[in-house]
Amino acid sequence: MAAPARRNGPADGDTPAISQRQFRRIAAFIEARTGIRMPDSKVHLIEGRLLRRVRDSEVESIDDYCDAILAADPDSPLVADFINAVTTNKTDFFREPAHFSYLAETILPALADAGRRTVRLWSAAASTGMEAYSIAMVLADFVAPRRDMDFAVLATDIDTRVLAVARRAIYALPDLAPVPPAMRAKYVAMPRDKTRKEARIVADLRRKVTFGPLNLIDHHYPVGEPMDVIFCRNVLIYFDKPTQREVVSRLCEVLRPDGHLILGHSESINGLDLPLTSIGNTMFRKRK
Repeated sequence: MAAPARRNGPADGDTPAISQRQFRRIAAFIEARTGIRMPDSKVHLIEGRLLRRVRDSEVESIDDYCDAILAADPDSPLVADFINAVTTNKTDFFREPAHFSYLAETILPALADAGRRTVRLWSAAASTGMEAYSIAMVLADFVAPRRDMDFAVLATDIDTRVLAVARRAIYALPDLAPVPPAMRAKYVAMPRDKTRKEARIVADLRRKVTFGPLNLIDHHYPVGEPMDVIFCRNVLIYFDKPTQREVVSRLCEVLRPDGHLILGHSESINGLDLPLTSIGNTMFRKRK
């Protein structure tokens, strides 16, 4: 009986199982589909994620899997699964807390003073939903004593797998630790079974957040009415400068005049010609 076909796996030492030619083809495909740059230093990262997909699929090797991806229909489940596998989804509740303080103490009071009835806010790289629900908690606290105000949060991501997690809104208890205790008491439903180590965002808050897929390198963002605030944090770092400018320009198109754009602390748009005024550390206001 013939020996079973050998699946590509990590080679001895540091030699990648994926060839340099195949890596460059896949890296170009990822950048074209998502805008995410994959320099040669990412070869082991991509190899590891591809190997997991190979183990879970019918193909016999990384080469076969790559060939299948590159030949597939761009809208096929195979491509969607691949994009899910190679995207990065680091997120936390109330990550970079100064942004949430500024939202609560400066942006929202100004909107209330301006007579805004419904505040619209977009979490543009929502991952598993922790950022979106953090935003929703701040908004819910702010509008609670104001009968004439309401809010809606849109949360999008390119990764359909993390969006499914976000819609379920069930998180491990350690992940919920950064939520301030008063907010945790109001907006997190703790399990009745004390042996369970997870909890769920309460239904009333879940209903205020709409999740959906969106690719930031698309040429049109179908987000409805202009946004008062956009959080687009810790995603521009994966794009080159021309792509950063294109993405932020499109974000500005769906942002109200005087609306706020909030980026991640490690991100910069210095040198880009954009209708934005810096008002703080990675916080910007759109000029009228």
